[in-house]
Amino acid sequence: MTDFVTAECGVRQLYARFVDAVWRKDDADFAALWAEDAEWKIATLHFRGREEIRSAFARLLGACQRVQFLPGPVLLDLAPDGTATGRVNCTELAKLAAGGQGMNIGVYHDRYVEQDGRWLFQVKHFSLHYSGPVDLSAEFVAESPDFGSFPNFPAPDQPTYTRRAQA
Repeated sequence: MTDFVTAECGVRQLYARFVDAVWRKDDADFAALWAEDAEWKIATLHFRGREEIRSAFARLLGACQRVQFLPGPVLLDLAPDGTATGRVNCTELAKLAAGGQGMNIGVYHDRYVEQDGRWLFQVKHFSLHYSGPVDLSAEFVAESPDFGSFPNFPAPDQPTYTRRAQA
């Protein structure tokens, strides 16, 4: 069994590598942060598997000149089987390739797995709470639920949201 301090350090390093890969728009480094059978749910999209996640990341960040991802502290719950659950409040500041800009505020609900001495993302579910101008002049996303106290986690069939109304 992994001790909590070792797991917490490993997950913080995982997020540090995540921030770095996002800033550099490096899809190979980004993909290396995920378990082979990982899932990423974001903005009504659901990607499965490391390669699909890599490809989606390249497409999504292709519309951006730069993205600065600012994670908050990781809440972490270590399971007896050596896996972990986390919750991270985050802010994304984006300069779009077309010249616009925007900000997202949300929460990542994560499941982590340790493989070969490194922590990886197994599941990432993004709960969007705000998407709009950096002056916070847009409305917050009303549909985005609060899952309660940590370590509560979204159900596997829980959708993710965008700022726009869902069809």
